[in-house]
Amino acid sequence: MSGTSLDGLDLALVTFELNQAGWSFKMQKAICVPYPAKLTNALEQGIHMDAAQLTALDQQLGAFIGEQINMHFQEESMDFIASHGHTIFHQPQKGITLQIGCGRKIHEQTGTPVIYDFRSQDIQLDGQGAPLVPIGDELLFGAHAACLNLGGIANVSFRKNQKRLAFDVMPFNMALNYLAKLTGKAFDENGKLAQSGQQNHGLLERLNGLTYYEKEIPKSLGIEDFHRDWLSLIADDNISIQDRLHTYVLHAAKQIGLALNQHLSKEESVLITGGGTYHLFFIEALRQTFHGSVSIPTASLIDYKEALIFAFMGVLRSKGKNNCLASVTGATRDSCAGKMVGFS
Repeated sequence: MSGTSLDGLDLALVTFELNQAGWSFKMQKAICVPYPAKLTNALEQGIHMDAAQLTALDQQLGAFIGEQINMHFQEESMDFIASHGHTIFHQPQKGITLQIGCGRKIHEQTGTPVIYDFRSQDIQLDGQGAPLVPIGDELLFGAHAACLNLGGIANVSFRKNQKRLAFDVMPFNMALNYLAKLTGKAFDENGKLAQSGQQNHGLLERLNGLTYYEKEIPKSLGIEDFHRDWLSLIADDNISIQDRLHTYVLHAAKQIGLALNQHLSKEESVLITGGGTYHLFFIEALRQTFHGSVSIPTASLIDYKEALIFAFMGVLRSKGKNNCLASVTGATRDSCAGKMVGFS
């Protein structure tokens, strides 16, 4: 799994079991491998590349993924590899989504069967192709009323009227990390920079006024949306970086709190995972806006829940079971998504 915040390649070795009580899992091993600077720069520029350059980058990333699996899991026995890859384009309104990291190249490098490209089929069925992790939220983490992932994009999933629903709420780490990098830091550790700033009322008003928040679900976001709508607002260098960070965190707490309050009762809890869970200033701000309770799991689940769920999606795909929910994406039907290579 490679997220939009580009903090590295997440690798998780997981075993799953199905019994009368439902699905269970055990995470055997997990690691985040930082990208070499050259590959990070290429992935950042992917949105601007032509077809030939993207094809080359697809192969390059697939080779890197395969090499890292061989390096870190060389002594492990694996039935198959399930790879999300890295999203370059995501424009469902145009019928476009692209996750690179060639599955065939991963298979070539590792000799292990690979399941990849989990999003494009849902797009072809007129869905958003995102979020996809709600199938795991439903079948693995259903004890929680909602699950909130704080990655490059913040997304939430919950059960309502006997259906699992989900949507992308807003850009999260991609905005906070952009601002932190202006200070020379890769990210704002524990939210200390944001906490040191002050609210800018004008910026907060402009952020809260973005039309995306008025859209009905299902809805999803890509890096293109961040560049078009959010970046121009937070790039205002007439406001100090600390104040922009502080204001964006308050903005995020408001929008995510509103999204949760709309669908959860005061007695219900939300499970929070993803790198943003470590942003203590944001978590405290969310506690002020969300009327339910916040559940923070172990570090391994915070860091690797998405990788774990893409492994689970691979399990469902290998068994011919639906792993993409139309109630979440708005597709014409549920589907069993993922291309398979190397299976006999």
